[in-house]
Amino acid sequence: MRKVLVTGLGGAGRTTVAAATALAAAGPGRRVLLLSTDPPAALGTPAEGTLTRVAEGLWAARVDPGADFRTEFLSLQKRLSAGLDLLGITRLAEEELTELPGSDQFALLRALTAAETGGWDLAVLDLPPVRETIALLALPAQLRRYLRRLLPPERQAARALRPVLAQLTGVPMPASWLYETTGRWDDELAAAQALIESPGTTLRLVAEPGPAAAAALRTARTGLALHGVRVDALVANRVLPRHSEDTWLAALAAQQEKTLQEWGAEWAGQCPVRELPHLGREPHGPDDLTAPAAGLPPLPGDPAADSGPDSGSGSADDLGIEDRRAEDGTLVWSLPLPGAEKKDLGLVRRGDELMLRVGPFRRIVPLPSALRRCAVSGAALSDGTLRVRFTPDPGQWPRTP
Repeated sequence: MRKVLVTGLGGAGRTTVAAATALAAAGPGRRVLLLSTDPPAALGTPAEGTLTRVAEGLWAARVDPGADFRTEFLSLQKRLSAGLDLLGITRLAEEELTELPGSDQFALLRALTAAETGGWDLAVLDLPPVRETIALLALPAQLRRYLRRLLPPERQAARALRPVLAQLTGVPMPASWLYETTGRWDDELAAAQALIESPGTTLRLVAEPGPAAAAALRTARTGLALHGVRVDALVANRVLPRHSEDTWLAALAAQQEKTLQEWGAEWAGQCPVRELPHLGREPHGPDDLTAPAAGLPPLPGDPAADSGPDSGSGSADDLGIEDRRAEDGTLVWSLPLPGAEKKDLGLVRRGDELMLRVGPFRRIVPLPSALRRCAVSGAALSDGTLRVRFTPDPGQWPRTP
C-alpha cells in the first residue's frame, strides 16, 4: 500500500490538498482511503468516524482521537484489572474519560497502521501542521528507545525495581502484565515506524507562497531531512492570478511570484514545486477539487513520475558509510540537511548513539555496527550535507596482515 502524508504550514490548505491528492489517485478499479482528524468538508461529507464513499474509488474517514483514547485506556485497564483489584483501585467508566493532549498523534499512528490491512491501494493522511507532523513521525522511534531503556529485554531494570515497588505498596508487584503490555506497545510502535520509514511512504508539503511562509518552510525542510522523510512535492496553494489590472492584487501576485522563484531554485533536484490557483472560495465537494487535483504531480511510482527528479530527501541509512580507510584512515557517515546552517548544528556521541540537533529539531540515531567500534574524529557541513568522520579504534578492529 502506498502512503502519502500531507502536511504544511498552518492555514495553508493542507486538508484541501489531501482531499485533492486522494481524488486524483482514485478511479475505476482503485481503492483510495483519505484519513483526517478533521471532517473533510472539502469532499462535501462529514465522514464522522465511519467509512464513507465520496467518489468512484475513493473513501474517507475521520479519525476520532477521543474514541481511540477511550478504547485504548479501557483495554489497558482491563489488562491491569488484577493489580487494580489488589490495590483496591476503582476502575474508570468510559463516560468519565476524555482524551489527553497528544491523543491525536497516537490515534493517527494507529489509523495508519490499521489501514495497512484494509486492502487499500493508497492511503492519504491529512496531518497537523508541519512542526507537529515532524514530532509525530519521530514519535515511534523515540518511544521505542525509551521502552528499551526503561525495560530492556533482559528485564534487569524491572527486576531491580520490583522489591522497591513492593516495599512502597506493601503488596507483591506482578511483573508479567508489565512486560506483556510493553511488548504489545513495542510491536505497535515498530509497525508504525516501519510504515513511516517504508520506501512506499512519501510526504507532500503545502504552503501559501509569501515571505513568512518561505522562512518557515526552510526550517521545516531541514527538520524533515533530519528524520529522513521523503518529500515528493511542494504544493504552492492559493496562487493569485498574474497580470491583474488591480494594483493591490498585482502587488500580492508579484510577491508570490518572487517566493515561487526562490522555492523553485531551493527545491530543484529534490522534488517538483506545483502551483494550485486560488479558487476565490473554500472548495466544497469533489467538483470543486477537480482543478486542484489536475494540478498535482503524479505520485512517485506512477509511470508519469518516472522522469521527474528524485522525490526522496534521503536518509543516512540510504547513503550508507563511505570507506576512506585507504585514503585517510576514516569512515564517513553522511546525512543530507538542506538549508541547515553551521551555527544551528549540534552533535554528541553517546555510547552507540549519535545525538543530532538542527535548530529546534533533535534526533538520536543508533550507529551501525561498524561505527560503534570507532571514535568521532570530526564533522563538516558542506553543500547541504552533514558528513561525520569516524576513526576506527585499533583495539576493536581486526588487525590487517
